[in-house]
Amino acid sequence: MSTSDHEEDFADLFGGSDDEEVKQPEHTFQKFQRQPEFVLEGTPSELELRLVGSHPLWAHYLWNAAKVFANYLDEHKDLCGGKTVLELGAGAALPGLIAALNGAQKTVITDYPDRELIENIEYNVKTNLSSLHEQNAVSVKVNIHTSFVSLHTYLIVYRLLSTQGYVWGTKVGTLQEELPSGETKYDIIILSDLIFNHSQHHAMLRTCRELIKPKTGVVLVFYTHHRPHLAHRDVQFFEIAERPYNPETDPENGDEVGYSFHAEEFLTQNMGVMFEEDQGDQTVRSTVHGWKLWLD
Repeated sequence: MSTSDHEEDFADLFGGSDDEEVKQPEHTFQKFQRQPEFVLEGTPSELELRLVGSHPLWAHYLWNAAKVFANYLDEHKDLCGGKTVLELGAGAALPGLIAALNGAQKTVITDYPDRELIENIEYNVKTNLSSLHEQNAVSVKVNIHTSFVSLHTYLIVYRLLSTQGYVWGTKVGTLQEELPSGETKYDIIILSDLIFNHSQHHAMLRTCRELIKPKTGVVLVFYTHHRPHLAHRDVQFFEIAERPYNPETDPENGDEVGYSFHAEEFLTQNMGVMFEEDQGDQTVRSTVHGWKLWLD
């Protein structure tokens, strides 16, 4: 992985854009084999996922957390069946695809509004959910994200699934527009291997608080401590989530802002290390953790 220990390296990824054309490596492909006993009839037992050749947001990997997340959703189909599902920072979008295959009423898969990322998600949707595409595709729209006027984010809109570029912590109107008529909140929000972005904890939580249904909705957070010496920074995400929410708190005061979530860890699974050459305890780097957040 060879990720930097410096927080500013993460923050820079969400700053301005670079107009310089850089030749990217070719796409790679990985297959994900679903557990046969949990595959619904008429849905694929194997997904082939295209990964971007290289990307500063690490979308060129199929992370262990995404694999564990996908298996968990397959084993617990009631989580997504008939529900509205939003995936943030999707990368190859494996958990979101599995949610759609398990009967979600509507799945909205998002990532940072970069053309390469969104077009790659759309490719994976078309390739792996071709039956949904053929039966439910209704239109093709073009959206220009206000913060990235030079980028066209192509939204292929389905009755059951859509993709969209979205920056965490910004206005959620376009995400609410994807919901069934009369609804403004999602039943399930998926965060797969995102909380190592320490500078973005508040941004993610702002979006989750604004979009998750109180009482019945659940934010599912799966992750690995890729840098064991910074594990305490990873789990600060949950400490921040559990702080009391006060609308009067200065949003710039990150040490006091809270979101009033309840948080509970419910899963750990050893998957083996992804990067043998990285430093730090191998057991820590091998373990995928699953947490859930909810609001009263």
